[in-house]
Amino acid sequence: MKVKNFLVSVAAGALLVSCGGGASKQQANQQEQQTKQETVNTLSETETTDGWRLLFDGKTFNGWRGYTRQDMPSAWTIEDDAIKINGSGRGEAGAKDGGEIIFDEKFKNFELAFDWKVSKGANSGILYYIQELEGEPAYISAPEYQILDNENHPDAKLGVDGNRMSASLYDMIPASPQNAKPFGEWNTGKIVCYKGTIVHYQNGEKVLEYHLWTPEWKAMLDASKFSQDKWPLAYDLLLNCGGDNGEGLIGLQDHGDDVWYRNIKLKVLD
Repeated sequence: MKVKNFLVSVAAGALLVSCGGGASKQQANQQEQQTKQETVNTLSETETTDGWRLLFDGKTFNGWRGYTRQDMPSAWTIEDDAIKINGSGRGEAGAKDGGEIIFDEKFKNFELAFDWKVSKGANSGILYYIQELEGEPAYISAPEYQILDNENHPDAKLGVDGNRMSASLYDMIPASPQNAKPFGEWNTGKIVCYKGTIVHYQNGEKVLEYHLWTPEWKAMLDASKFSQDKWPLAYDLLLNCGGDNGEGLIGLQDHGDDVWYRNIKLKVLD
């Protein structure tokens, strides 16, 4: 009996240790999540000193409006400290009150950082150097940093050499390496625009670089869906991307799917 009681006591002690360890792990995870939550949509002291500014405060649409309109389309909401496009399931700008949204300030030389997350099979994009044209889509004048669920959206298999996968310059340059996380997980992105040199980053890695207003830029347009033969207006606008001043608006694309954006911050480059 003494041996049996001893074994029971040992087993009970092991169970308590196990439960205590589980509780401690759960508590640590909760603390980690709380810490992450507290740092979302904020700037560190270093970032503030370095000239970064938030384009989204996590609570309001201050500074944002619909493309070619003065209000916010109702398909866009704020959920869990993120800007969300609530997909219509009808493809690009198919929502009753959807469409692209823009930050209402033009930028020329800048570094833009952001987090993004997609639902299964979702598609969206970050557009930069947008010129507002009534009756025309935002991307007619703007290069696009593709946002995509690479595993489940058909666009990932279209285009050339993966140039429609996430972080790619849409329909022109594939992102390499392709390091996007699966749908439902947060990714980090960054776009640097400086005197015509454009660089895309994804999850901490540089994935492409190109140069506007060059013969190479013209050649890429000629080989894309925006060529002069296929879409003359888009070709002319993109060939002179940013207009005469080389500047434009930044926007988020509605492609009919659920997509989230947060930690949207920008630094103007001299």
